[in-house]
Amino acid sequence: MQAELEQLLVLQDRQQKIKQIQTEIKNLPLQRQNLEAQLAGNVAALAALKHKAQHLEMDRKRLELDAGTRQESISRLKTQQYETRKNDEFRAMGNEIERYEKEIRLIEDQELELMDQAEKLKVEVSAEEKKASGSRESIARQMADLEEKGKTLDARLIELTVERTELAGKIDEDLLGRFERLFGSKGDAAIVALDHEVCTGCHMKVTTQTAHRVKNGKEIVSCEQCGRILYAA
Repeated sequence: MQAELEQLLVLQDRQQKIKQIQTEIKNLPLQRQNLEAQLAGNVAALAALKHKAQHLEMDRKRLELDAGTRQESISRLKTQQYETRKNDEFRAMGNEIERYEKEIRLIEDQELELMDQAEKLKVEVSAEEKKASGSRESIARQMADLEEKGKTLDARLIELTVERTELAGKIDEDLLGRFERLFGSKGDAAIVALDHEVCTGCHMKVTTQTAHRVKNGKEIVSCEQCGRILYAA
């Protein structure tokens, strides 16, 4: 009976490794999605900064156009001033010119503010481009690593599956069925050690009689609490 327990332990080791590898393979697409999301986030952040820079430039050009329009109005009014001989018209035109000049000064202040923002944004865009470039390279390497990892895991899974099949073929059919049902229901281990009369699967103390039967190693003994197969630690 001890030999059967040893075979079950080896079989369990292979099944646990198979389960672990299957979990890793299942998680690979999620890891790829996370990397793709990270890359998309970097691209979006850079695009947002560039979009903001474009809007600042558009606003600056609009102000430049507004200032130019007012400057044209000033030139036209000054020409009209030279042509008029009426003092009240001359003063009215002068007031209009003064108003336009104030508006131009305000526009120029706004232009300077936008130019200052644009310079700061230019630095941010440069830094974000550098960051995005480094991120692209890093993500490309990680993607390649994941691809290689997937191939390695697939190969290892095939190898372990073959080993598991060979091992299972050497175990009594009824005992194998019992083991597989336990492994499927418990999710971690079907056969566990009995340590100081305590099942290491459910951490409950077994009866003295059960502990004695396990130590004798002459039969397959299960924990009264969780049903797992026990072996002497």
